[in-house]
Amino acid sequence: MNSLSSAKPLAVVTGGTKGIGLSFSQRLTELGYQVVALFRHDKGAAETARAMLPDGFTAIPCDVSVPSAARHTAAEILRDHGTPRVLVNNAGRNIDRPFLELTDDDWHTVLDANLSAPFYLTQAFAPAMLTAGGGSVVNVGATTGIRPRFNGANYCASKAGLLHLTKCLALELAPTIRVNCLIPGMIDTEDMQMRCRTAAPEHRDSMFTGIPQGRIGSPDEMASALEFMIGDAARYITGQKLIVDGGQFMW
Repeated sequence: MNSLSSAKPLAVVTGGTKGIGLSFSQRLTELGYQVVALFRHDKGAAETARAMLPDGFTAIPCDVSVPSAARHTAAEILRDHGTPRVLVNNAGRNIDRPFLELTDDDWHTVLDANLSAPFYLTQAFAPAMLTAGGGSVVNVGATTGIRPRFNGANYCASKAGLLHLTKCLALELAPTIRVNCLIPGMIDTEDMQMRCRTAAPEHRDSMFTGIPQGRIGSPDEMASALEFMIGDAARYITGQKLIVDGGQFMW
């Protein structure tokens, strides 16, 4: 076992080397966690994350949507780093097409990444977490798991399923492990800028009309929400969803 594991609690973050996931990794290291971030293929982002984060951060390639890969990597983490106190299921995929044009591969790729991967990893880590006395699992959902949108039947279905998986796990792993769902609204990441063209003032202005706070959120604000969800202040919260969206989905 890594010597750091005896000195620092361990957090595992999937998709933890860029975007909101990188903010999660950074905040967790600031809170004193040893962080293992899993990434699928972007080695450049992983190297950047390694350079910017302090000692105690490790980035490991793993396609968590593949059950054998997810379980093998979880076993390696348990062996080399110890038992996680925090598991953040953040990694996800998005392939948008009209429903009648979605292929079998489009469907399975998105559901495997967004819904099956959290199942695989939580199931792999939960026995050790239960034996160790508990911890916190945070699944990262999406507002489209609550309210649908066009051209995203696969994505919306996967995130709606993740909400219910969260509740099922919270029931079965209680009272030792808390399981909650953290849901970002419009957050200013590179992916959001590309998908929604938020760099263009006319697009940003049209988005603001639907957000009572009149702005897009930041990855750091998502990290603050995660800090709350895994902390002692939330010790009586499980099976719940926390929507960080400036009020956009209050209705």
